[in-house]
Amino acid sequence: MAGVNRTRSGPGGAAGANLLAVRSHNTALVLDLLRTAGGAGISRLELAERTGLTPQAVSKITARLRDEGFAAEAGRRASTGGKPATVLRLVPDAGHAVGIQLDRDELRVVLVDLEGAVVAERHAAVDLGAGAEAVLAAVAEPAGELIGLGGDSVLGAGVAAPGPLDHVHGVLHRVTGFPEWDGFPLRDALAERLGVPVVVDKDSNAAALGLAVGGEHGSFACLLLGTGLGAGLVIGDSVHRGARTGAGEFGHQVLQLDGPPCHCGNRGCIEALCLAAMARGEAGEAARILGVGAANLAGLLDIDLVLLGGRTIAADPETFVHGVAAVLDERARRESGLGTTVPVRLAPGGDRGVAVGAAHLLLAPLFGRAEGGGGGEAVGS
Repeated sequence: MAGVNRTRSGPGGAAGANLLAVRSHNTALVLDLLRTAGGAGISRLELAERTGLTPQAVSKITARLRDEGFAAEAGRRASTGGKPATVLRLVPDAGHAVGIQLDRDELRVVLVDLEGAVVAERHAAVDLGAGAEAVLAAVAEPAGELIGLGGDSVLGAGVAAPGPLDHVHGVLHRVTGFPEWDGFPLRDALAERLGVPVVVDKDSNAAALGLAVGGEHGSFACLLLGTGLGAGLVIGDSVHRGARTGAGEFGHQVLQLDGPPCHCGNRGCIEALCLAAMARGEAGEAARILGVGAANLAGLLDIDLVLLGGRTIAADPETFVHGVAAVLDERARRESGLGTTVPVRLAPGGDRGVAVGAAHLLLAPLFGRAEGGGGGEAVGS
């Protein structure tokens, strides 16, 4: 793609993708406004007003974006005086990113354009316990296929994996149930195989980022219940990871001191309790347990919204949404006497939500969302 330059360095050095069109924070602001304007587009005057840039600066930036293929004319808009204003729009297929959801037993890979729309998708079973080589090969095949479809327009790949992990260096820690992955450099290993920059983050963080970029505002928690349980936290419109990517290890808060053992080594973790309830076929009880944890989180962080996702919740969404909401409502009435509660909704995006969020780990920084790639570098071979 015109405008993409993949740079490489020697052994041990960082390498990444640099959009020639994205040379400054100001350019990212303009790109983001083009993105949010959609097909209707936005005029240069509106861009200047909303960014605070001078009309001359906006003209230079938009001219460069048009030359690089990222912006195009979307018609003209009537003016109150003078000639009609030219309206510009983002060109969605000027760039793409691959999003990879690597779960304990399944894999989902998507190719998305600059607006986050899914262009292609692959889904397969995977066994995280099969060893690094087998898992890397399972990921590389569909990811490589989608990278081939995107060609030179692919900026890189984002990987959403179970935690805990270090997103800055792209290294897995003791994944619950799979301690053999502790210390594995997933980012670098995949970058070497795929030949594109790679960013790695927790699946819950990726899901939360995708929701924030997609229009959810304020402070919210995205709770994912599938083969495990985690929380993605957005505080003040930014993903909160903590200093060591440790924020959001929601599933391992202890609710019952003498409860069933958890793979993490503790007893009575909310994850173990929820999964045990589901194994007994008691979705309502799992929802109540999840609600207790959500109420603890809402009380601790004073968040505005709880969003529920993951395959277990997707299989019975009404039970979980109503069950979690009932616990939050009961807690609110008991503690405030006002009946004010935190809203609970099903997270939009369905089965693709985490994988699309993983793609946004690459895309979000292009639009001034620095929390997309976190503090780490996207590494390519």
